[in-house]
Amino acid sequence: MLAIPDIYKRRNRHYCMMLSKAGNIRGYLKSADWLLLIFLLLFFNVKLVIKLAAVLLMYAFRFNLKHGFALRQSRLPLFYPAVIAIALINWLAYGLFKNSHYNTTLLTGIFFWVLCILACHQVKLSVERNEPAVVHRTIFLFFIINAAVSILVYALLVCKTGAINLYLYQGEFQKYFISTGDHIKGISFDTSSTNALINAFGVVYFLTRKQYVPMLVCMLVLLLTGSNMMNLLLSFTLLLVFVFRSNRNQKSMMAVCMLLVVVFLLKVSPQNNRYLAEAYQRSFDPGHPLPSQWVIKKDTPVTEKPDSVLSAGELRYKRAQLYFDSIKLSTLPGQQAVKLPENIPVTKEGKIELPAVNIHSAPYQHVQSTTPLKQQLKEFVHTDTAAFVLAKDSGQVSKWPGKVLAMQQIYGYYKANPFKIITGAGMGNFSSKLAFRVSALKIAGGYPQSLAYINPAFERNHLDLYLYYFASYDGKHSVINSPNSVYGQLWAEYGIAGIAAFVLLYCWFFAKYFRRLTYALPVMLIMCGAFAMEYWFEQLSVVVLFELLLFLNIKETVSYKPHD
Repeated sequence: MLAIPDIYKRRNRHYCMMLSKAGNIRGYLKSADWLLLIFLLLFFNVKLVIKLAAVLLMYAFRFNLKHGFALRQSRLPLFYPAVIAIALINWLAYGLFKNSHYNTTLLTGIFFWVLCILACHQVKLSVERNEPAVVHRTIFLFFIINAAVSILVYALLVCKTGAINLYLYQGEFQKYFISTGDHIKGISFDTSSTNALINAFGVVYFLTRKQYVPMLVCMLVLLLTGSNMMNLLLSFTLLLVFVFRSNRNQKSMMAVCMLLVVVFLLKVSPQNNRYLAEAYQRSFDPGHPLPSQWVIKKDTPVTEKPDSVLSAGELRYKRAQLYFDSIKLSTLPGQQAVKLPENIPVTKEGKIELPAVNIHSAPYQHVQSTTPLKQQLKEFVHTDTAAFVLAKDSGQVSKWPGKVLAMQQIYGYYKANPFKIITGAGMGNFSSKLAFRVSALKIAGGYPQSLAYINPAFERNHLDLYLYYFASYDGKHSVINSPNSVYGQLWAEYGIAGIAAFVLLYCWFFAKYFRRLTYALPVMLIMCGAFAMEYWFEQLSVVVLFELLLFLNIKETVSYKPHD
């Protein structure tokens, strides 16, 4: 027999390995639940019409209306029908049916909660009808697609600006810089906070499953979003996992994640440290002065404005104008040249010496701009200054951040209306994305102006609080100042009954299996923290992924039968 040269043996082995990998990838893709994947990608989109299309698509291919609600062993959380029932009780008890605009508001709110039920039912069906491995592959593809879109967006911004580190790029009046993360929205095209929460789930999900490469990818995208609150929440969760539920390899990978956070804050985006420090001072130190670059001067000649509020071009113009004014006055009989400010360097010949530009100085910081929406909100404040106690005086500095003030407002409302504490103020009447939407102010999506509805309790509390922080200078724009919160929504609009329904009929629905759950536990911890940041149920996005992960982990660990 003829001997086969080693080089051909190596090439043959390499070719076989390539075919094997290609076959594995094709098999991996074929074995995923593509209908579920398409549903997730569409349902996460910020457009409500696309979310609705995603739900209709799922029911067209998997028509099933057996939701399985029951008082014992309910298939889906009874929390969803419970909040609808509480809203209907308030509608009747408080005589809200007399207001036709509120009737439309109530139907809109019920529509959102029904969408939550339909989406929850479909992800439960996907878990029931597929093997866990199939759903895991689908979830893996979802995270990878979201990460790919996020990284692609960042790459396009790098090509546009020519700066590799956009978090230090101060061109275009700091269009990016500390706000770079706001542009990394992922597949949802919603807020960067949504993308940050998705990737926080991905980090703990892949960490628990010991898939460290996709875990690091999710960690990278999370850092790109620049979400300080989500970084803190994830760090706290990883610390608990590090202490109570991890092996040596997982501890090493969590240490790597923490190192990445430190490097990002110190080297990649150091201004986040200064931002956090200033946010703390502005929130908890009422005597702390506002940064001068945030104070907008109007109808003032550029030569009389302080250098700290001028852009680079305005600063050059001011110095040149002062110089020419001085020369002109010196040529007039009986006039003396205007003395230049001491901080303007002059050569021996009397010429102004322009120093080298320092892009890190105050004149090159973020320039305030009044967008059409912000201008509209400011004008709206002046329509009822008696109701907007905070917003009409946006220059004052609050002692506490907006989240704390929002809870104080709810407490004050119940102190004045104790009879409403059981079932709350009513759906859309105090604190919810629905309340912002139906105000027709375009804060939380579009709504017909002819059907606009603003309850006085909402107007004098959370709307006033929101306008105070988000209709003024950009330095107040922060998650910690937003009144948005699931906890605040349930407490204010559904009362003690709403809080009890959430704890007993939603949280305990999943948490009762805590002794057997794996990645679901850190995911639940992150979600509980995130519920304090946004109206996530009405966002119609992240909660669906949260429920999918929990349903899947329960199936793996508890081994229940379908429709148990």
